[in-house]
Amino acid sequence: MTMELEYNRELYGVEHPAGPFEITGELIQTFNRSIGETNPVFTDGAAARAAGYADVLAPPTFCTLLVRNVELPDIDLKFGRTRFHAGQRVQARAPIVAGDRLTASSHLKEVYPKTGRSGTMVFEVWETTFRNQDGAVVADVQESYAARE
Repeated sequence: MTMELEYNRELYGVEHPAGPFEITGELIQTFNRSIGETNPVFTDGAAARAAGYADVLAPPTFCTLLVRNVELPDIDLKFGRTRFHAGQRVQARAPIVAGDRLTASSHLKEVYPKTGRSGTMVFEVWETTFRNQDGAVVADVQESYAARE
């Protein structure tokens, strides 16, 4: 039996821009402290420059900090009373360094039901692409949200 989901399907293919995000050495260091990062290319500008980067490098999961500031529209899902964050995946694509200026663009990737031991849940998946000031894609972040009865 296939479950017919009711939500705003017009959001597919619509890009939702966000930013700009100014990447500073201080912001990178704050993120480093929060995750316990100690690699010198991520914590020391001189070490990062010696390794060939323009300045201190952001860790590969850095965009998880930025994606929290991206506003996603409500898909008006007609299912469930409880909603929660169900997971996140980060694909680093290019270095992010202090001094970069990033922009983001999000789109609805998929909406699907899944039935397990605790019953049926509906997952809403968004993908956000981050680009630097040169237009290069630096990361993709995929976030899943779940709704259940």
